[in-house]
Amino acid sequence: MDWVYDRSLISGPLPWGVTVCAALGALWLLVGRSRPTRRYRRRILPICVAAACAATLLGWVVIERWWRPFPDPVDPAVYGWVGCALLAIMLAAARLVADRRVASAAASLAAALAIVAAVAAQVNLVFDAYPTVRDALGLPPANAIAFADVPPPVPDPVSGIPLDARWAPPPDLPAGGRVVTVPVPGTVSGFAARDAKIYLPPAYFADPRPLLPVLVLLAGQPGSPGDWFAGGDLARSMDAYAAGHAGLAPVVVVADGTGSTLANPLCLDSPLGNVATYLAVDVPAWVTANLQVNPDPRVWAIGGLSYGGTCALQMATNHPDKYPTFLDLSGQLEPTLGDRHRTVDAAFGGDAAAFTAVNPMDLMAARSYPGTAGVFVVGRDDHDYAPGVHTLYDTARKAGMDVTLLELPGGHSFAVWSAGLRDNVDWLARRMGLTA
Repeated sequence: MDWVYDRSLISGPLPWGVTVCAALGALWLLVGRSRPTRRYRRRILPICVAAACAATLLGWVVIERWWRPFPDPVDPAVYGWVGCALLAIMLAAARLVADRRVASAAASLAAALAIVAAVAAQVNLVFDAYPTVRDALGLPPANAIAFADVPPPVPDPVSGIPLDARWAPPPDLPAGGRVVTVPVPGTVSGFAARDAKIYLPPAYFADPRPLLPVLVLLAGQPGSPGDWFAGGDLARSMDAYAAGHAGLAPVVVVADGTGSTLANPLCLDSPLGNVATYLAVDVPAWVTANLQVNPDPRVWAIGGLSYGGTCALQMATNHPDKYPTFLDLSGQLEPTLGDRHRTVDAAFGGDAAAFTAVNPMDLMAARSYPGTAGVFVVGRDDHDYAPGVHTLYDTARKAGMDVTLLELPGGHSFAVWSAGLRDNVDWLARRMGLTA
């Protein structure tokens, strides 16, 4: 079944096949013969089109103007595709009522299903979130193991900076890393985090074992830690780096920075959740207690995409002693629930000074960070976030940080974020003491 599960949903024959089936389905629903043809085309079809447009517009108003569950505006193309799916469902229902013959009903149902599948494929292409069938079904990666199967600590691990100068891989080193899923409790913070996903490189399974650095990664909002292994292509990027460096790569801990798919606790300590303490205290404490890694914070880094990128910069500016290295992929100008007023009210009870005291832009304007280094990444077509990322880069540079700004092809999607990680693994490895 791995052959089926690993079929691409963003390139190759599968998305094209779904598109062709959807086009045929649309032709049937729009002009296919059925009883009564004239009434369907003159009355039912226009009514369904109007109803689908109205429902789509209402959904946009509710999500973007009233509810506002996401700090990021949803791409307008997503609403357009969802509207197409609604229209297909309405037309299929109308045809089932008008013509209940078995063949006609089956054709209408198949047409609607094909269009809904094509819409899902098109929405996926907007974000590149689910590259394969395995990712879309939420199945564990092929290299997943149970945490109980992670080998215990070994005596006399190899240490040093750069680590590769002291490391000689054994002949039985695995070809690739492994992924484990495990709860990382909020012992001090009280934050109710979802399970973390951890990438362990091939060198972690050697004896003697090198004391590897740690990269903490964060997903976006909405999102989950698994996103980094699906759209983010994390394991493949790290395996590729390890293959060229004798099995060495960072241990990557994808921690939960939101608590649920839709929650937005702003990566702060507030009534919305003590995420800052969770990431600055609980995660490092658990990792160093349960994994054999280098505990020196100087070889630790933090990164993330969108909300996670904002969070990474928050950690780097509020806790530079914990995370002196960061990777901000398409982060926001500041943590937000949509606007400053709403954010301050929800997280700080209206106390604007309390927000300023932890806001990265304000911290970088008031302090110096000579020991901090980072990379800002943004898509060239990400018109909503690119201006803020440029502003953050300029402010960070003035604050004494050693920073780089990279613009990559694409918008606010995993096409940018997966490349942003892959293109910076070498820099991270040097910064974290893996290589010279």
